[in-house]
Amino acid sequence: MSSTCSNLSRRLDEPVAGTAATARTWLLLEQPGPWGAKALTSSHLDPALGRALEAAAQGSGVRIALVRRPGRHADRRTPATRRVYVAHTVPGDVWLHAATTSDPERLLDLDFAALGRGEPGSFATALGGRPHEGGPLALVCTNGKRDRCCALLGRPLAAELAASGVEGVWEVTHLGGHRFSPTLLCLPYGYAYGRAEAHTVKEVLHGVEKGRIVVEGCRGCSAWERPGQAAELAVRRAVDERDAQVLRVVRTDGAAPRWEVTVAHTDGRRWLVEVAQGASLPPRPESCGSALGSPARMDVVGVREVTLAALAG
Repeated sequence: MSSTCSNLSRRLDEPVAGTAATARTWLLLEQPGPWGAKALTSSHLDPALGRALEAAAQGSGVRIALVRRPGRHADRRTPATRRVYVAHTVPGDVWLHAATTSDPERLLDLDFAALGRGEPGSFATALGGRPHEGGPLALVCTNGKRDRCCALLGRPLAAELAASGVEGVWEVTHLGGHRFSPTLLCLPYGYAYGRAEAHTVKEVLHGVEKGRIVVEGCRGCSAWERPGQAAELAVRRAVDERDAQVLRVVRTDGAAPRWEVTVAHTDGRRWLVEVAQGASLPPRPESCGSALGSPARMDVVGVREVTLAALAG
């Protein structure tokens, strides 16, 4: 384990803020059994369907992932029914809907562009989906075919959470950032976490049930691009704001390696956050077995509260 990408990243104290996968909307399909590195086309899901779903979601703001219950993965090729979830993560319009289906091809009837905009109508029409009545979902990446750290660290975490009675725990195919394993995505709010441990996951889920966000260990909200993720988290720390839905990234000016991000609060306050892209040094692998590199990092240079008049000027 000493030479794994996650161990090296932890030892080098690589920051996790601004590293979450980006998606306004997540679509999750239950698929038991083994997963390959590109799970939509290398699992017991029909690969032709997987390719069609990838094509349908492209450019829509929807990210598709497969999920399965924690534990031993029986080699079942055709589950009778599958759970399907869709979650929209943009603050102020957050929702999580659920359905079951015996025919996953019905997912091709979804309006992916509308789902990406936060309109769940086609999910109800195509699958009979309804608002999820349970608690939050805790998705732990466990796909060892993408990176061994996800299996070595993610699967024990998912199993421990499930064994301790935590509701809503699923294994998921890919959340990005293998070197931050075990990685977690919490829905419906879409905040991702790195180097997660069972007690912190329970704290995160307890907070989500109350509409609050745990900032410690947070990689960012998937609704925003990475500069926005870092900026929003920096504002949360600066003003000690934990309410899940009160901050939005309303504008991002500039381009790599420097951005000026405007973060707005529902109470009218606004902040200009300067974010710079740096390189993580010394070089380290971004995933196990890859060449040494210097992964991009989002460094917050400054946070400044401003008035609307100042922004207009």
